[in-house]
Amino acid sequence: MLASTLILIALLCAGVLIPVGYSEMSPGPTVNTLGDARGEPVLRISGRKTYPTKGNLNMTTVRVTGADYEMNIVEAVYGWLAHDSVVVPHDTLYPDGKTEEESTQENAEEFSQSQESAKVAALEELDIPVSSRIVVSTVIKGSPAQGKLHAGDVIKAVDGAPVKEPQDVAAHVTRHKPGEDVAFTIVPAKEAAAAEKAGRQPRSTRKIVITTEKAPKENRAIVGIRAGTDHTFPFEIDIELADVGGPSAGLMFSLGIIDKLTPGSLAGGTFVAGTGTIDDEGTVGPIGGISMKLVGARDAGARYFLTPDDNCAAATSDIPSGLTLVRVKTLDDARKSLDRIRAGDTAGLPSCSAG
Repeated sequence: MLASTLILIALLCAGVLIPVGYSEMSPGPTVNTLGDARGEPVLRISGRKTYPTKGNLNMTTVRVTGADYEMNIVEAVYGWLAHDSVVVPHDTLYPDGKTEEESTQENAEEFSQSQESAKVAALEELDIPVSSRIVVSTVIKGSPAQGKLHAGDVIKAVDGAPVKEPQDVAAHVTRHKPGEDVAFTIVPAKEAAAAEKAGRQPRSTRKIVITTEKAPKENRAIVGIRAGTDHTFPFEIDIELADVGGPSAGLMFSLGIIDKLTPGSLAGGTFVAGTGTIDDEGTVGPIGGISMKLVGARDAGARYFLTPDDNCAAATSDIPSGLTLVRVKTLDDARKSLDRIRAGDTAGLPSCSAG
């Protein structure tokens, strides 16, 4: 008996002390995009008439263990057995050895981009014009473009050919061989910002010639920038939400903006939650941690959950009781479903299927 007790103690110590390569996901907080967070409105619109809202259009989150946290086998087993958490391989959440700082930075960038796309999609859905321009998003340190191009510079043309999409920039650059010159026609960031503030078009452009180099591990020409799209909105829309990252709240932010800019209530006061990325055209994309978001929404009191079409199969495997899944592919789909919910015509809602 003494030997068995000592072995048991040794096993328990090993289970607590020996780390395993797993991380845990659990339901995070849900936030009403129509309401406040920490005493401040989540959505603040100025320069345009807004309307009173009621009910809930909640975005949902997932809480995950940090990249540096070393889960032991006891915690892993407990997580596997628990209904409200999921244990996954560490590399699923932090691929390629990504540190917690790198992951946080990436999530912050994705969250910022999702806010921008949510605004564009919402205004386009309401037929409110939004102007856009192609800009330098990032200049890679040590690249040929460093010191010549800067973040925020507006790219008007490459080799004299106008650019309309961010991918046009790379397409023009890669037509060159490494070592050849490529000419950028730009409006410097400061001039572009001043013109926008004054409500006028930039008065001048500048030609910048950069010698390309060979991409690492690839035989193609690069200059070392990432191009993106910058939008100019006809009025101010601020989205304030601390300690949240990633792109998955885009759909719910768009719906919150639409609700505030239109008379009445999109969901008629019903508690609706949801998730999904969104692009400038209003296409809803899949997200991670769907099962945890469903649990978080149900626990917060949601009755309906707007579910990206590509997440439907996984979501239907374990639907929390009292929660109805509503399948959405676009922002327009979501609006039409909310119209049905508001009218009480829920029999015709598009539902998720397992296949």
